[in-house]
Amino acid sequence: MFIRFITTGGTIDKIYFDELSQFEVGESQIRHVLTEAMIAFDYDIIPLLQKDSLEMTAEDRSKLRDFIDNDDCQCFVVTHGTDTMAETAEALAGLAGKTIVLTGALSPARFRSTDAVFNVGMAVATAQLADPGVYIAMSGQVFAAGEVRKNRGANRFEKL
Repeated sequence: MFIRFITTGGTIDKIYFDELSQFEVGESQIRHVLTEAMIAFDYDIIPLLQKDSLEMTAEDRSKLRDFIDNDDCQCFVVTHGTDTMAETAEALAGLAGKTIVLTGALSPARFRSTDAVFNVGMAVATAQLADPGVYIAMSGQVFAAGEVRKNRGANRFEKL
Protein backbone atom coordinates (compact mmCIF):
# COMPACT_ATOMS: atom_id res chain seq x y z
CA MET A 1 0.00 0.00 0.00
CA PHE A 2 1.27 3.45 -0.95
CA ILE A 3 -0.44 6.66 0.16
CA ARG A 4 0.44 10.12 -1.05
CA PHE A 5 -0.16 12.79 1.59
CA ILE A 6 -0.84 16.29 0.31
CA THR A 7 -0.67 19.11 2.82
CA THR A 8 -2.60 22.32 2.27
CA GLY A 9 -2.36 23.94 5.72
CA GLY A 10 -5.19 24.49 8.15
CA THR A 11 -5.46 24.16 11.91
CA ILE A 12 -3.56 20.86 11.94
CA ASP A 13 -0.41 22.89 11.12
CA LYS A 14 -1.14 26.12 13.01
CA ILE A 15 1.29 27.76 15.41
CA TYR A 16 -0.29 29.99 18.05
CA PHE A 17 1.71 32.90 19.42
CA ASP A 18 -0.37 34.27 22.30
CA GLU A 19 -3.58 34.01 24.28
CA LEU A 20 -5.34 36.21 21.71
CA SER A 21 -5.11 33.28 19.28
CA GLN A 22 -2.74 35.04 16.90
CA PHE A 23 -1.51 32.29 14.60
CA GLU A 24 0.06 31.37 11.33
CA VAL A 25 0.09 28.14 9.38
CA GLY A 26 3.49 26.58 10.03
CA GLU A 27 5.43 23.63 8.69
CA SER A 28 3.29 20.55 8.20
CA GLN A 29 3.10 18.19 11.16
CA ILE A 30 2.09 15.14 9.12
CA ARG A 31 5.59 13.61 9.02
CA HIS A 32 5.80 13.88 12.83
CA VAL A 33 2.34 12.31 13.22
CA LEU A 34 3.24 9.39 10.93
CA THR A 35 6.63 8.84 12.57
CA GLU A 36 5.13 8.82 16.06
CA ALA A 37 2.46 6.35 14.89
CA MET A 38 5.17 3.91 13.72
CA ILE A 39 3.29 3.24 10.47
CA ALA A 40 4.25 0.29 8.28
CA PHE A 41 3.30 1.35 4.76
CA ASP A 42 4.99 3.38 2.04
CA TYR A 43 4.13 7.04 1.65
CA ASP A 44 5.39 10.42 0.63
CA ILE A 45 4.35 13.94 1.52
CA ILE A 46 3.71 16.73 -0.97
CA PRO A 47 3.43 20.22 0.57
CA LEU A 48 1.12 21.80 -2.01
CA LEU A 49 -0.28 24.79 -0.07
CA GLN A 50 0.19 26.38 3.33
CA LYS A 51 -3.06 28.23 3.98
CA ASP A 52 -5.89 28.61 6.40
CA SER A 53 -8.88 27.08 4.64
CA LEU A 54 -10.81 30.35 4.84
CA GLU A 55 -8.16 31.70 2.45
CA MET A 56 -8.55 28.83 -0.04
CA THR A 57 -9.61 30.03 -3.49
CA ALA A 58 -11.13 28.36 -6.52
CA GLU A 59 -7.65 28.49 -8.06
CA ASP A 60 -6.21 26.64 -5.04
CA ARG A 61 -8.86 23.94 -5.34
CA SER A 62 -8.19 23.68 -9.07
CA LYS A 63 -4.45 23.33 -8.40
CA LEU A 64 -5.16 20.49 -5.93
CA ARG A 65 -7.58 18.78 -8.32
CA ASP A 66 -5.15 19.03 -11.24
CA PHE A 67 -2.29 17.65 -9.15
CA ILE A 68 -4.32 14.60 -8.07
CA ASP A 69 -5.81 14.06 -11.53
CA ASN A 70 -2.38 14.06 -13.19
CA ASP A 71 -0.68 11.94 -10.51
CA ASP A 72 -0.26 8.19 -11.06
CA CYS A 73 -1.01 7.44 -7.39
CA GLN A 74 -4.47 6.08 -6.52
CA CYS A 75 -4.65 6.75 -2.74
CA PHE A 76 -4.42 10.23 -1.24
CA VAL A 77 -4.80 11.78 2.19
CA VAL A 78 -5.16 15.56 2.02
CA THR A 79 -4.65 17.59 5.19
CA HIS A 80 -6.88 20.63 5.03
CA GLY A 81 -8.40 23.31 7.22
CA THR A 82 -11.81 22.41 8.58
CA ASP A 83 -13.78 25.56 7.68
CA THR A 84 -13.92 24.87 3.93
CA MET A 85 -12.99 21.18 3.84
CA ALA A 86 -16.45 20.17 2.63
CA GLU A 87 -16.24 22.61 -0.31
CA THR A 88 -12.84 21.26 -1.35
CA ALA A 89 -14.11 17.67 -1.11
CA GLU A 90 -16.93 18.54 -3.51
CA ALA A 91 -14.44 20.23 -5.87
CA LEU A 92 -12.44 16.98 -6.05
CA ALA A 93 -15.42 14.74 -6.80
CA GLY A 94 -15.42 12.75 -10.02
CA LEU A 95 -11.72 11.93 -10.35
CA ALA A 96 -11.85 8.39 -11.73
CA GLY A 97 -9.84 5.66 -10.02
CA LYS A 98 -8.73 7.85 -7.09
CA THR A 99 -9.49 7.42 -3.40
CA ILE A 100 -9.11 10.84 -1.79
CA VAL A 101 -9.60 11.41 1.93
CA LEU A 102 -9.53 14.89 3.42
CA THR A 103 -8.78 15.32 7.11
CA GLY A 104 -7.55 17.96 9.49
CA ALA A 105 -7.92 19.00 13.09
CA LEU A 106 -10.10 21.16 15.26
CA SER A 107 -7.03 21.88 17.40
CA PRO A 108 -3.41 22.02 16.16
CA ALA A 109 -1.30 18.85 16.02
CA ARG A 110 1.30 20.68 18.14
CA PHE A 111 -1.15 20.86 21.07
CA ARG A 112 -1.04 18.21 23.79
CA SER A 113 -4.77 17.68 23.41
CA THR A 114 -5.60 17.36 19.71
CA ASP A 115 -7.81 15.35 17.41
CA ALA A 116 -5.16 15.46 14.67
CA VAL A 117 -3.57 12.06 15.29
CA PHE A 118 -6.90 10.24 15.46
CA ASN A 119 -8.19 11.99 12.35
CA VAL A 120 -5.06 11.14 10.36
CA GLY A 121 -5.40 7.50 11.45
CA MET A 122 -9.02 7.44 10.32
CA ALA A 123 -8.02 8.99 6.99
CA VAL A 124 -5.28 6.39 6.43
CA ALA A 125 -7.67 3.53 7.16
CA THR A 126 -10.28 5.03 4.84
CA ALA A 127 -7.74 5.53 2.04
CA GLN A 128 -6.83 1.85 2.28
CA LEU A 129 -10.35 0.41 2.45
CA ALA A 130 -12.78 2.72 0.68
CA ASP A 131 -13.81 2.48 -2.92
CA PRO A 132 -12.57 5.24 -5.24
CA GLY A 133 -14.25 8.52 -4.38
CA VAL A 134 -13.82 11.54 -2.13
CA TYR A 135 -14.30 11.33 1.62
CA ILE A 136 -13.85 13.38 4.77
CA ALA A 137 -12.53 11.64 7.89
CA MET A 138 -13.31 13.83 10.91
CA SER A 139 -15.01 13.58 14.30
CA GLY A 140 -14.54 9.80 14.41
CA GLN A 141 -16.60 9.31 11.26
CA VAL A 142 -16.15 9.00 7.50
CA PHE A 143 -18.41 11.03 5.23
CA ALA A 144 -18.80 11.01 1.45
CA ALA A 145 -18.17 14.33 -0.31
CA GLY A 146 -21.38 16.31 -0.63
CA GLU A 147 -22.93 14.63 2.42
CA VAL A 148 -21.17 16.46 5.24
CA ARG A 149 -20.95 19.82 6.92
CA LYS A 150 -19.00 21.34 9.75
CA ASN A 151 -21.24 22.20 12.68
CA ARG A 152 -19.32 25.15 14.11
CA GLY A 153 -21.56 25.42 17.17
CA ALA A 154 -20.94 21.80 18.20
CA ASN A 155 -17.34 21.87 16.85
CA ARG A 156 -17.71 18.67 14.85
CA PHE A 157 -18.51 17.31 11.41
CA GLU A 158 -21.88 15.72 10.74
CA LYS A 159 -23.93 14.19 7.95
CA LEU A 160 -26.18 16.62 6.03
